[in-house]
Amino acid sequence: MSVLVTGAAGFIGSHVARALLARGEAVVGIDNFSDYYDPVLKFARLKPLRDDKGFTFLEADVADRDAMLALAERLRDLDRIVHLAAQPGVRHSLVDPYIYVQTNVMGHLVMLELARRLPELKHFVYASSSSVYGANRKLPFAVGDPVDHPVSLYAATKRADELMSETYAHLFKVRATGLRYFTVYGPWGRPDMSPYIFARAIHEGRPIQLYHLGFVKRDYSYIDDIVAGTLAALDKPAAAPGHRLYNLGAARSEDIMTVIGLFEQALGRKAEIELKPGDPFDMQETAADISAATRDLGWTPKVPVEEGVPKFVEWFKAYNRL
Repeated sequence: MSVLVTGAAGFIGSHVARALLARGEAVVGIDNFSDYYDPVLKFARLKPLRDDKGFTFLEADVADRDAMLALAERLRDLDRIVHLAAQPGVRHSLVDPYIYVQTNVMGHLVMLELARRLPELKHFVYASSSSVYGANRKLPFAVGDPVDHPVSLYAATKRADELMSETYAHLFKVRATGLRYFTVYGPWGRPDMSPYIFARAIHEGRPIQLYHLGFVKRDYSYIDDIVAGTLAALDKPAAAPGHRLYNLGAARSEDIMTVIGLFEQALGRKAEIELKPGDPFDMQETAADISAATRDLGWTPKVPVEEGVPKFVEWFKAYNRL
């Protein structure tokens, strides 16, 4: 039997695929090499996967209905799906809202349609986001909290994914688990996310723009912990068909200035800070209540930012040949 991983050339997807291969799984990876950021990084992530004989790669778009549904006939031995392909980025959803609906909503629907056509499917695991908590004031965010007020289109598409998954679990008895990831960072991370932006700006001596005048806190989650949580969820489908949601985060809300200080230490340079007012689509603070994931999946994060940031900077310097 094999596992389908969408977004296999992406940040989280490539790490998940690698972890599955390391434990002897057969993995089928899918990616469309979107140019949202430089695809060279995606090709670099994919290369070691393609060198593994247990890995099969298909270049395709998850929103391509014909291509995806054809997999139900081509790959009859698929028994699990880890659906991580998505259009990320809160700010970019103001620029190109259509691609978010195309990839995150239509793409998710197509994957659910594929899931219900696979006779051996045991579990459909997919990426949601902490962004669904939107304007919530209660912290830390818990999976039972209301999520009716998204503050970005990106968040709205991720919430739509959760609702569609709930529907398919009810109608077609799909065992589905959504994972609300909190600010994932680490080696091979995306260049549009704050850790990469901080590292590059400090190295190049450019100012870092901090919104909400710097009064920002984030739950920074190291990639190894997120991969471990994703596999823990994959390995423990619900006893009966249904839909579950879990937060995967560090369960620590870090002051942004403290995090920048860790980057300064790792890079040996001071950061130049430029303070900006907050934008209406920006969440000022995120913090994960992971009690449900710990209780049901036996998962807890292990890598604090004090360890994770130097590991990321080490990779950043090596990858960029600094």
